[in-house]
Amino acid sequence: MIPSGPRILFIADAGPEVGGGHVMRSITLARALAARGAICAMAAAPAAAAILDQFAPEIPREEATSLSHDDLADALTGVDFEAIVFDHYGLDRDDHRALSRGRPALILDDLANRPLGGDMVVDSGPARSPMDYALLVEDDVRLLLGPAYAPVRPEFADLRDPALARRGGPVRRVLLALGLTDPGGLTSRIVDRLRLRLGDRTLDVVLGGAAPGQKALLRVAAHDPRLTIHIDTPHMGQLIAEADIGVGAAGSTTWERCVLGLPQAILIVAENQRPAAQALAERGAALVIDAGADNLDQAIDRVVVRLLTDPVLRERLTAASAVVCDGRGAARTAEAFLSLIAERGAPPQPKDPMISAD
Repeated sequence: MIPSGPRILFIADAGPEVGGGHVMRSITLARALAARGAICAMAAAPAAAAILDQFAPEIPREEATSLSHDDLADALTGVDFEAIVFDHYGLDRDDHRALSRGRPALILDDLANRPLGGDMVVDSGPARSPMDYALLVEDDVRLLLGPAYAPVRPEFADLRDPALARRGGPVRRVLLALGLTDPGGLTSRIVDRLRLRLGDRTLDVVLGGAAPGQKALLRVAAHDPRLTIHIDTPHMGQLIAEADIGVGAAGSTTWERCVLGLPQAILIVAENQRPAAQALAERGAALVIDAGADNLDQAIDRVVVRLLTDPVLRERLTAASAVVCDGRGAARTAEAFLSLIAERGAPPQPKDPMISAD
């Protein structure tokens, strides 16, 4: 069937400092929109383009030198679109309004720290409330808040029931995944700590192709049969489903692990991750480690030993995390945004040539 829905443009940030999570969750939402007839494309600077090449080559892109306001304005001149999605913490209300030019705009956010210029805001933080955005958005902006709107790929929801059914057994398989770009190069350090505690258990380590420590880890794995290194894996859902415990960054992949009920420790590797991580800890859905702590090695050791040796703790973590997120947030968000676009009707024509609809 030929898509006949609205043309939707995505702007998602990526790079060594911000990682690849923005692009990955934008891919998930773009696919949910496309499944409902939308035609999606992404403005892609080199870092984002590399992720698209690996994980979503089917999504068209508008090449941009960078994702600054000026470079985006240049890249989008002459681009035809009817709605826009922003997943970029470096853009604020003025940028959103200038680049959307009156078209319906959805903003994926986690920070609630700056004025936003969209018509719909999605923030999947478990502690987020409308009051957090009261002074940052207009009164008529629609807020989709909480993990029910987390943009998780549909394969996680498909794997949910069998994954939850197998929880509760002994720990045979451990998963470590700190993000595509491995911020701070923490993966090698944590692998060293885990190897001391693994015994005869196996360890799956997930990395992006641009992660700086992959060569060293591959050398370690060549001499340690317990380790398997997965680079740019398309099988993340299966890895989480088959793991018995996990250690991961406190970013958007947290919701994937929650969907599948994986007993997990999450590392705060960026300050903006702290509120969500603390909210999950308060709900009993995860153990939390501060990656910036002076005693990081000891903290990792304590948490890993608890996960390995305490079956009651693992059962509690599975039960609490499975309640947090069901994996259908991308579908809910896509349907809400398409409804908004339909309500708004055809976008106004731009008054200047910065972005032309011709």
